[in-house]
Amino acid sequence: MIVYVGLAPLMLVVAAFILVLFTLITGRKIIYDIYALLLSLSALIFTILVFNLVYGDGRPTVYPFGGWPPPLGIVYEVDFLGAFLGVVVGVVMFLIVLYSIWYTSGLSGFEYYYALLLGMEAGMLGCIYTGDAFNLFVMFEVLAISCYGLVGFYRSSPAAVEAAIKYALIGALATTLYFLSLVFIYGSFGTLNMADLALKSRLGSIGYFPYSGFPIADVKTGALVALALALWAFTFKAALFPSHFWLPDAHPEAPTPVSAALSGLVVKIGVYATVRFLYTIFSSNSLIARGFHQIPPWSLLTYILLALGLVSGVLGALLMAIQTDVKRLLAYSTISHVGLIFMGVATGSGYGLAAATYHIMNHAIGKALLFMSTGVLVKIFNMRDLDRISGAGRFYPTVTVATFLGILHMIGVPPFSGFYSKLLLYTSLFEMGGVLLASSIIIVSAISIFGYAKIIYSLIFKSPKSIVNKPMGRCRAVSVLMLVIGLSTFILGLLADTLIAVVLKVAEALSEDGVAIYIQSALAAAEKLSPGG
Repeated sequence: MIVYVGLAPLMLVVAAFILVLFTLITGRKIIYDIYALLLSLSALIFTILVFNLVYGDGRPTVYPFGGWPPPLGIVYEVDFLGAFLGVVVGVVMFLIVLYSIWYTSGLSGFEYYYALLLGMEAGMLGCIYTGDAFNLFVMFEVLAISCYGLVGFYRSSPAAVEAAIKYALIGALATTLYFLSLVFIYGSFGTLNMADLALKSRLGSIGYFPYSGFPIADVKTGALVALALALWAFTFKAALFPSHFWLPDAHPEAPTPVSAALSGLVVKIGVYATVRFLYTIFSSNSLIARGFHQIPPWSLLTYILLALGLVSGVLGALLMAIQTDVKRLLAYSTISHVGLIFMGVATGSGYGLAAATYHIMNHAIGKALLFMSTGVLVKIFNMRDLDRISGAGRFYPTVTVATFLGILHMIGVPPFSGFYSKLLLYTSLFEMGGVLLASSIIIVSAISIFGYAKIIYSLIFKSPKSIVNKPMGRCRAVSVLMLVIGLSTFILGLLADTLIAVVLKVAEALSEDGVAIYIQSALAAAEKLSPGG
């Protein structure tokens, strides 16, 4: 039993509560900076250890909390997908905490900021690692509560409070829908363990379902309703059209490092949950996809997701071009990229799932970089309007270069890493629908250029206006950090062959053979932990 598999989320939650107690002892900011940095670094190390364990064994690793065997107890079951995304979360959150040390200088309430930030990371890792559908609900709530608090962190700003309330209402609706789906799942299958659900959803053909006592037709109906409700909730979380409307308000109003985490990572938890339900728990071979004489509901669901992804991609790219608020512009960029990721997910092919996973990583790094690099100028000049900070990039060339590198990465210019994930997306869509469907990736990327070009034009080529009499702050250390992250997008492009091999392993884990191994790993853990096992 490898304890560190389940340690990171638990450690971060406990650390968040302990950090608040520090207010009774000390108010020195450096203590909180070091504390948050060490915890984030520890979480990163644990995610790397889990990644090495899973990839070394070549199969999922199972950690049963309290020694209770699955499906009786809560388990973490980490496969290739979870291990890979866990490292992405660990790396990006560590960079965000590093950036936060500079950003929170002179900021009141930094104690609660760091506590909520640690809670956010705990929620994300818990969602990714869990092997239990109900525990996914619990970790969604941990993540959501942290996000609501961080979006409304600037309590004196009416816009921030309004955005937090809107985010909380939408988030509460999404988690309620997911909870209702759990009711249908448990009523149909008598379990909430993901591996057990994956097994049972693939059993039975006629007569009665052997585990629930319900006729197979009722089990199919219950499972289909559960899947529809769950996907609805997950697309809310991921801000996929038409459930995207809350994101352009929530993400810009949050502190800049939080905006980077929300757009770069948090919305991807909705994507992850969608993939887990569509391809691990259910699939085209599950009960809900068999025995229908006309259009199978499985095909209908995937085509709906494909269409919504396409609309999100185009709409987000178009709305980027008319924004003047730089953070709002980047928020619409997130909507566009989430759409592209869902298009890859909807293909169901190995290339499509690999491309979606690869683009999750590329977007997480690129979007975090763009929010943080432009956020340096936003914080220094206390302005988000591109017209008012025109020319600001001339005074901070390092930050401007980092921003430019991030934009090239997000557009998908070779040899930046973003190019290769878009190339995989193009390939998967070409296999599914030919040139016409695949060209949507090129069209969306081309439209988004207008929005990104607006940032560069305003920061470099427009004459300084409102900032000419503003004091120039010092930000040498954070500028170097931005440049390092910007260069990493180029270096990751040089390592594309290795990364593609990794994400193809992730896609294999989501195939029927991969799911069989996922089920066998849980069964082996249950047998080992059972009396006499």
